Amino acid sequence: MAEGCMMALRYGMVFFNLLFWLGGCGILGVGVWLSVTQGNFATLSSSLPSLSAANLLIAVGTIIMVIGCLGCVGAVKESRPLLLTFFILLLLIFFLEILSIMLFFIYQDQIDHYAQRDLKKGLQLFGTEGNVGLTNAWMIVQTDFRCCGVTNHTDWFEVYNATRVPDSCCLEYSDNCGLDNPGTWWTAPCYERVKDWLNENLVALWIFALCTALTQILGLVFSMTMFCQAVKVETFYA
Repeated sequence: MAEGCMMALRYGMVFFNLLFWLGGCGILGVGVWLSVTQGNFATLSSSLPSLSAANLLIAVGTIIMVIGCLGCVGAVKESRPLLLTFFILLLLIFFLEILSIMLFFIYQDQIDHYAQRDLKKGLQLFGTEGNVGLTNAWMIVQTDFRCCGVTNHTDWFEVYNATRVPDSCCLEYSDNCGLDNPGTWWTAPCYERVKDWLNENLVALWIFALCTALTQILGLVFSMTMFCQAVKVETFYA
């Protein structure tokens, strides 16, 4: 009976980590595709130019693949070092996620202030050489969210030193429409629009977070159970 439970646990662990690894491959693939086709797409930060959607997906995908591979190989071979390494890495990531969420809620006002200040600095790089990713990202954000600037459309006046905004701020896009009457521009702040969108999808975000946490907890339980069983078996035959 115990051997049958152990076998089921091993197969469950292998299946779980195989899905984990395949998910990492998918995320890595999307990141590489974005990097090749879109460059530094979605790079809005001037102080963190490497913080792009492509780079984040590549980093996350690689980490998931490595952890999934460790867990899968550790389960197949019933290797104590691999199972323990998998457990420690997954536990470390789990605690870092909890810590990040706690810090976000504790310092939410400071994060808001820093983010707005950093995004405004990024506006100064709009349309400049070597900042195609940032330029494209702002154009897409303003078009999709029907907004203009970080906190106000007047943020762009400081960039151009004139009463002007990018063409992506226009209600109806056309070349050089950002030079027209302000009545033809979006005036809603992009920062607030994005925050409103996140709040509207808060339930989906929490469901995703809970599913992720549950998956990680199951991985921790499976790996530690197999590790303890492997220790018992080795002690028994010692």
